[in-house]
Amino acid sequence: MPRALRLEVGGRLDASGAELEPCDPASLPPIPDGVEAIAVTLLHSDLNPAHERTVAAAITGLDVSCSHEISPEFREYERSVTTVINAYLRPRCRHYLRSLVGLADEVFVMTSAGGLIPAEEGAELAVALLLSGPAGGVIAGAAAAMAAGYPNAVTFDMGGTSTDVCLVRGGVPQPAPGRMAAGFPIRLPALDIHTIGAGGGSIARLDLGGALVVGPASAGADPGPACYGRGGAEPTVTDADLLLGRIPSDAALPGLGTLDGDAAARAIAQAGVTAAGVVEVVNANMERAVRRVTVERGVDPAELALVAFGGAGPLHACAIAEALSMPAVVVPPRAGVLSAVGLLSAPRQRDLVRSWPTPLDRDGLGAALASLAGEAIAAVGLGPAEVLTSVDCRYAGQSHELTVASVDDFPAEHRRRNGYSRPSAPVEVVAIRATARDAAPSTAGQLPPVARPPARGPAVLTEPDCTVWLPDGWDAAVTAEGSWVLRRA
Repeated sequence: MPRALRLEVGGRLDASGAELEPCDPASLPPIPDGVEAIAVTLLHSDLNPAHERTVAAAITGLDVSCSHEISPEFREYERSVTTVINAYLRPRCRHYLRSLVGLADEVFVMTSAGGLIPAEEGAELAVALLLSGPAGGVIAGAAAAMAAGYPNAVTFDMGGTSTDVCLVRGGVPQPAPGRMAAGFPIRLPALDIHTIGAGGGSIARLDLGGALVVGPASAGADPGPACYGRGGAEPTVTDADLLLGRIPSDAALPGLGTLDGDAAARAIAQAGVTAAGVVEVVNANMERAVRRVTVERGVDPAELALVAFGGAGPLHACAIAEALSMPAVVVPPRAGVLSAVGLLSAPRQRDLVRSWPTPLDRDGLGAALASLAGEAIAAVGLGPAEVLTSVDCRYAGQSHELTVASVDDFPAEHRRRNGYSRPSAPVEVVAIRATARDAAPSTAGQLPPVARPPARGPAVLTEPDCTVWLPDGWDAAVTAEGSWVLRRA
């Protein structure tokens, strides 16, 4: 952001939120012409919002986002970035979401944390919706895995440009205190989804050292892979899958017609790569992504199922599962549009977080958690069936923390995630959290059933929204809910 658009105002709070110098709104410089929205982020306002409220009241005629309303957590940079992004998005999102409110009795939107909030609230907290698409798929994928008998799983969403993976334990997608988006930290509750640039449109090339690289650059949807016949000349993962027979050579896609195998072959040959090599490299990239959310967090992938969805996920899932010794792959009905299905499976939910001002002093912690839980319940407004509280803890001297149900759970979680604990080291509490959930407006089970036949590999199983590659030595059984469960024979 240009320096001219970063303004200062007189006033000061200390590290506990106590006022050292009153806020002086008269010291605020004039707002530059052309500014549409303003982010107000003042030091220690996560502990005491009084100064931010004073500044916001002094600004008229503009859209004002205050950090104590958007992201009331410690760490100024992350709080500032999150507030600035909300200010950037809100004018446009507010206009769009408000236009939807009258279309039904109730209109909900999904947050990055995998829960639904009323569209009116989403219009004010636009940054909370930033990663809602991948979250929808995780919610539906976790439900499908649980129904298939796999409460512990990894969701694997491979689309056209990226792959999103998330660990599910006990049927619950793992949460995170925030996510990165375009290199910026978003300090709001989110599902712990790891994203890489690997999708059906990912472009394959040889780097300067002659090594085969796939992604993160993508051909997108237009012109798309060479086989789309829209002028794309660079080889992609989809072109490789077509040449390897994992996509039927006579496949006809809506709006595209029959895929052009000759164009795919030319693109692969001109780049000096092979179809098998392209698939092997992209699979290795996605395998590393699954390791990132399992092995690097102390979880053995051999104890987890892989839930494959997205248009390309079921094409590559068996190879990923085989490499990691995962026992099964679950392909839910409507796998290609599972993120949309997830909207129907998501609960009404409110996630709240507050900084804890005295890290080593826990007096009043229980009361503060109960109060925050009450706020979350009131925000949901319908008597939620489930309320969860948690705390962000770290050993004194550490710079990063773990979210656990209670302080007593921290040493064991630290040992699981990092391989060690420090029994004699003091534990700090730096933030408290509460989540309230109610029932989803509807469920994926209310959708019309999908008939799927069992199969044995090698086989290509085609559906309107995705294609499944069943390798040699694999079987595809069908659950009562219509999911394919792929296992090595």
